Amino acid sequence: MKPLLATLVVAALPLTLALAADPAPAPTSAAAATPAAPVHKKIIPGQVIVPTGDGEMRRIWGELISLDPVTRTGKFRNETNDEVMSFTVMPYAELYHHASFGDLQDFTPGTRGIFRLHQNDAGEWKWLTYIQDEMNFLNGHKERYHVDRIDAEKGEIEVTDINSVQWVRQKGIILNTDKETKYWKNGQPAKFSDIKVGDDLRTETHGVGKGKVHLCWNVFLDMESMQKFQNEQKEVETRRLEEEGSPGYVDKLDGTNLDLSLFWESTDLSHKLKPGMKVRVAPAGVDRKPTSAPVTGTVAAEVKMFTGNVGKVVVKLDAPSTVFVPGNIARVWEAD
Repeated sequence: MKPLLATLVVAALPLTLALAADPAPAPTSAAAATPAAPVHKKIIPGQVIVPTGDGEMRRIWGELISLDPVTRTGKFRNETNDEVMSFTVMPYAELYHHASFGDLQDFTPGTRGIFRLHQNDAGEWKWLTYIQDEMNFLNGHKERYHVDRIDAEKGEIEVTDINSVQWVRQKGIILNTDKETKYWKNGQPAKFSDIKVGDDLRTETHGVGKGKVHLCWNVFLDMESMQKFQNEQKEVETRRLEEEGSPGYVDKLDGTNLDLSLFWESTDLSHKLKPGMKVRVAPAGVDRKPTSAPVTGTVAAEVKMFTGNVGKVVVKLDAPSTVFVPGNIARVWEAD
């Protein structure tokens, strides 16, 4: 499987909805009551908002061109019309890689996925609130590619996209393979010749710079193989959050009471924050990296989970601090 990239340089790429192109929520622990979030017509910087009405978002299949983790910006090619589109990743964007949460450095240029965009204040479709790769799309909808025809000479597999109840999304999809394609069965390396008509496949594909092409990086002949990739990604993301802290917005600072909204990727860690638990908190910049040394505090109340698994937490700081600004980003760690 291909290695994760530490950095990607710019060169010349949804709250989760129960809609056809959106992913199922990442597995989480049991949550407390989840109050409904208010409906917003536009994104408000500094708040976790994803407008979901008609004309308020665009979900586009495309090929990732570049990502810059410092500015959290990037480009992708719309595979419908080959238009190159620039975007800015919102701090709370859902970044689904290998059917689990990830971050920008996990994605490789060329990756095919869905990019959810919203209009900025200038009316440009540039604010991005999720990327989900093909593995997440298939896994979230319980879909797979049913093999109808195999052309071993061309390395082509013709498939039908169906789900667990045999609902058909699309017929006649051609999965292309090349010498770089890897095959997996029972969690172990396999071969093109192991694929048979009637099999159900999941894939990780990439584009070729033009048109809508499913060129496979990885072909999974069973769920066990795809879940191996998924579990590895979960481990990567968990380690990252434990080291870098759970990201969230500063909602309010009242004396030593710091109100935070922790983003979706932190859901599992949010559930572990209990009243009386010691934590460290630091302000962070656009790149979500801490901008000053962490300060210490105590979780003051049970974490409340809101729609989309945003965790609302109040931290009682051990001493007054002026480094936290409402609307800016913060990182939270469980104290050592």
